[in-house]
Amino acid sequence: MIKNYYFLAAGILSILFSFTHGLFGQTTVLPLIEASKLDITTKTAFFYTWQISTVENFIFGIAFFIMALYTDLEKIKFTVWMIISIVVIRYLVFFISTLLKNINGTKDAYPEMVILIFYVGIIILGTKKKNKKLTQ
Repeated sequence: MIKNYYFLAAGILSILFSFTHGLFGQTTVLPLIEASKLDITTKTAFFYTWQISTVENFIFGIAFFIMALYTDLEKIKFTVWMIISIVVIRYLVFFISTLLKNINGTKDAYPEMVILIFYVGIIILGTKKKNKKLTQ
């Protein structure tokens, strides 16, 4: 039985992010890289780096599905905050790298920032949920 609907929502969003990230990579980004004149080592690095984020989002989704079943928030709080840290730091690396390489490209990162704030907000709301241990 679901105990934390915020974590359930975060899990659904994370799985959705996983599929959209993977699909976008397979249909748009990776074909461009494959068609380029980059050497095979660089193409391989782009490929596995893209897949790491895809799988990472999927694993976070599974973790949130499992954590949505927990009645004792204290047992999972560290994991939740670790996931928040990873997601926020990953975005900061993306944003700062874009800023350093192409300052005009940062405006393309704003939609992701809005989604990130919404996603992290849902997760934080899940951590604020009152801890109701079942005594049965």
